Amino acid sequence: MNKKLLCQLKARTEKRLSQLQAQVEANEVREADLEAVNEEIDGLIDELKSIKEELGDDNTDEEEEGAEESTGDGSDSAEGRSVEESDTESVDNDNENREGMITQEQRDGLIGNIRQGMNARNVMTGEKREKQIRKAFANFVIGKISETEARALGVEAGNGTVTIPDFMSREIITYAAEENIMRRLATRVSTDENIKYPVLVKKAQAQGHKKERGDNDPIPSTDIEFDEIELEPTEFDALAKVTLKLLKRTGLPIEQIVMDELKKAYVRKEIQYMINGDEAGNVNPGALSKKAVEFKTDEKDLYNALVKMKNTVKKDIRKKSRWIINTAALTKIETMKTDDGFPLLRPLDAPVEGCNYKLLGFLVEEEDAVDKTDAPDVPVFYFGDFSYFHIQDVNGSMEVQKLIEKYADTNMVGFKIYALLDAQLIYSPFEVPVYRYELTDLTPPAGGGE
Repeated sequence: MNKKLLCQLKARTEKRLSQLQAQVEANEVREADLEAVNEEIDGLIDELKSIKEELGDDNTDEEEEGAEESTGDGSDSAEGRSVEESDTESVDNDNENREGMITQEQRDGLIGNIRQGMNARNVMTGEKREKQIRKAFANFVIGKISETEARALGVEAGNGTVTIPDFMSREIITYAAEENIMRRLATRVSTDENIKYPVLVKKAQAQGHKKERGDNDPIPSTDIEFDEIELEPTEFDALAKVTLKLLKRTGLPIEQIVMDELKKAYVRKEIQYMINGDEAGNVNPGALSKKAVEFKTDEKDLYNALVKMKNTVKKDIRKKSRWIINTAALTKIETMKTDDGFPLLRPLDAPVEGCNYKLLGFLVEEEDAVDKTDAPDVPVFYFGDFSYFHIQDVNGSMEVQKLIEKYADTNMVGFKIYALLDAQLIYSPFEVPVYRYELTDLTPPAGGGE
């Protein structure tokens, strides 16, 4: 609704409440009208509250001043009357009741209700506060408001950048967890410090002996060596662009458009970093494709090769394992059958943990993000426990820089999203959790019951 009209409605409502307060103080309300007056006061107070909420917090001081002006005289007169006339009115209560007028206690109740309704601040709920910050954030990013205005509305902004509020960061990460398979299966921590993970690189040796040990025959010591892999978050950025044509259409929710584009840009970059990690200037040595151990076999039959790959993973790791395959791999095995005539790829009656199939008794995730970068038609198979993949997010590190002038000649607005994170597959060489198998030989397999 138009702000000017809201202010007019607010003034009209407050004026009517002031009139009712004056009538009550002047003892002009009869007991027969008490119920109707109460209902009118309650309705006016609810209406005033709604108007204040529509106007927002920026009108709070103005509202309080107006409330003080409208209730100041009445308050003084009411206090004066209660001091000066308390004795007289308490004596006359019985006479008033006989004449059909309300009692002093009823008058005080009506006056108190009116004052409370008129003086109440517009306390913004958490949901409305988030809505205001979300809108201010989007308007600053696209250049509609200044840094000063953004800060006044609860947004941390400075030097052309704006820190993404926590609740919006969580929304982006939640979206990333839905779209990025590694976020869904990995072990994730949020912290402000670097985290070190010990991995065993040399095992202790045990000895067997039939003779009892004597003083000159102690247990020989063996060395156990651990290495430390440190998750040290690096700078991570992604770029989102929105056309001016879209932003100029006032009927569209700008804050949602901005958030949607940030989510998409962030997830695209994050998936690339976690799975391939081969982008120039942003190489991730712990990316899934780099750290998963390549499964090598001379087996020419795909069915037998997959069985061997599955059983290469140690039993204690295997029980928590699953497959991640690309569409090319899915197409390759969809028509294959086991030796006893059953489909190698078994559809589930209902999705389990987001998976629709089982392969050799283990859940299957179909994910084209694991495609070979330069050869997307090559079937790719991963098998193992992906909780060994660790993701570290740095609290409060996510921010956005607006790029208005940079894309002005293409009628677009850009936003660069920045965060600190690290993501690595971490394991001991004695316990490999994930293997990768790329089927470069596209000749149809002869075995597998086909």
